Amino acid sequence: MFGIDQKALRVTWTIFLFTFLLVVIYSIRETLLVFAGAIVFAYILSPIVSLIERFIPKRRTIALALVYIVLLGTLVGLGFILLPRLAGQATSLFTRLPGMVMSGGWATLPLPSWADPVRGQIIEAVRNWASGLQKQAVPFIQEAGAQILSGVSNLVPMILVPILAFFFLKDARDIRSGLLNMTHGSSRATLDAIFNDVHSMLQSYMKALVILAAASFLAWMIFLNILGEPYALLLAGIAGTLEFIPVIGPAAALVIILVVSSATGTGGLVWILVFWLLYRVFQDYVLNPFLMSSGVEIHPILVLFGVLAGDKLAGIPGMFFSVPIMAILKVVLSNLARTYTEREFSVVD
Repeated sequence: MFGIDQKALRVTWTIFLFTFLLVVIYSIRETLLVFAGAIVFAYILSPIVSLIERFIPKRRTIALALVYIVLLGTLVGLGFILLPRLAGQATSLFTRLPGMVMSGGWATLPLPSWADPVRGQIIEAVRNWASGLQKQAVPFIQEAGAQILSGVSNLVPMILVPILAFFFLKDARDIRSGLLNMTHGSSRATLDAIFNDVHSMLQSYMKALVILAAASFLAWMIFLNILGEPYALLLAGIAGTLEFIPVIGPAAALVIILVVSSATGTGGLVWILVFWLLYRVFQDYVLNPFLMSSGVEIHPILVLFGVLAGDKLAGIPGMFFSVPIMAILKVVLSNLARTYTEREFSVVD
C-alpha cells in the first residue's frame, strides 16, 4: 500500500513504540522508584510473613499486621537506642573535622615524594571541604525535627513504600493470577516461567543483600572498636548502608573510613586496608555465593556500567536498583529466547 514495504513499516513502528516506552519510563521514573522500593521492601518482609503464616494458616492479612506491628516497635526501639548516639557522633565528627584535618593524622600522613611539595595545598583543600561539610551537616542534624516538618512532602514516598508493600504482600498471588489470565497457550507458559524466575532471583538477591549489609555493619563495628576508633558506630553504619550499592558502595565506605581514621589520628590505616581486603575476599567468595544460590550472574563490567548509569538517571536509588533491573531483563530475554527457539523447532518438525 502506497509503495511502503510492510516489513520496514513494522520495524519502524516497533522502534517508535520502544522509544516512546523509554520516554514514558524516564518521565515517571520517580513514581516507578517508589513502586520498586515497595517491591523490595515486600521481598525483605516476605520470609517473616511466610514464617508467621505457618502458625496461622489462611490468615495472611493477620500475619502481615503482626509483622508490621513488630517491625514498627523494633524500629522505634532501635531509634531511641541508636539514633541519639549516631546523631551525637555525626555532630561531633562534622564539628571537629576541619580542626582534625590540620592537627590530626593528615598533617603527618606519608605521601609520595612527588606529592610532598603540595602537602599544604592538599591539606587546605581537604580542610575547606570539611568546613563546607560542617556548615551543611551540623545544622541539619541539630534541627532534624524542623527539617523533617518543613520537608514533609519529601516523606510521602517513604510513607507510601510500606503501604504499597503491604498490598503487594497481601495480594501478590491475585495480581499474578490476574496477569496470567490475560494470556493463553505458550504465552501464558512463558509469562509464568518469567514470574517464577524473577521471583526466585529477587528473593535470593534481597535476602543476601540484607544479610551482607548486617554482616558488614557487625564486622566493621567490631574491628573499629578494637582499633579504638571514636566514631565506630557511625562508620560501621555507613559501611553497612553502602553495602546496598554494588561495587562502588564498599569502596566508598573504605575511603570514608580511611579519611576519618587518618583525621582523628587513630592510626592503623594499613590494618584498615588489610581488613577490608580480607573481608571482601570472604564476602565475595564465601558468604555471597552461599547466600545467593540462584545469584545474579552479571559480568562485573555490566554491573559497574549499570551502577554509573543508574546514578545519572536517578541518583542513589538508581545505583541500588540497577543490578536487579539488569537481572530481570536478563531473565525476561532468556525466557523469550527459549520460547522463540522452541517455536522454531516445532515449526521445523
